[in-house]
Amino acid sequence: MKPVLSHPVRLADLPQRKSTHVRLVPDAGQLESLADRLGVDQFRKVRMDLELSPGPGRDWTLTGTLGATVVQPCRVTTDPVTTRIDDTVTRRYAADYDIPREEEVEMPEDDSIEPLPALLDLGDVLEEALALAIPDFPRAEGAEDIDLTATPAGAEPLTDDAVKPFAGLAELRAKMERDED
Repeated sequence: MKPVLSHPVRLADLPQRKSTHVRLVPDAGQLESLADRLGVDQFRKVRMDLELSPGPGRDWTLTGTLGATVVQPCRVTTDPVTTRIDDTVTRRYAADYDIPREEEVEMPEDDSIEPLPALLDLGDVLEEALALAIPDFPRAEGAEDIDLTATPAGAEPLTDDAVKPFAGLAELRAKMERDED
């Protein structure tokens, strides 16, 4: 899927001895499209400042900052919640990165390493960073938790303690030790 704000960069065409700076600022229409795509009510503003640095070898490093203001509904009251996002972005593009082919693989310790692309779309990086930074469960100030207990008529509702199978073992052990004394 093509990013809302497409900004393709061919890393081989960039200077190989110095960093390249890029600033991405979506216009009003792109902000609206980003909000639709990422499932939020509105982005008031979004800005990403990036630096692409060559090396070591044929590898590249992308570092930058993401700033955004997002409006989304509170998960408790559905009132609009405005959140300020200030996040750092880091990606390393490795020329010798091998994509695992097995069905199950261990996650690497450094999850910022990716294969070196022939063409890097910085719009994709922006959308991915935004998607990761948006709060999953925004809450309006003063919103209280909702008690979502459902039980059949005449039954006792389950409590947190009741669904923990080993919750009473410590008490039972203490009682048994008291009985031995």
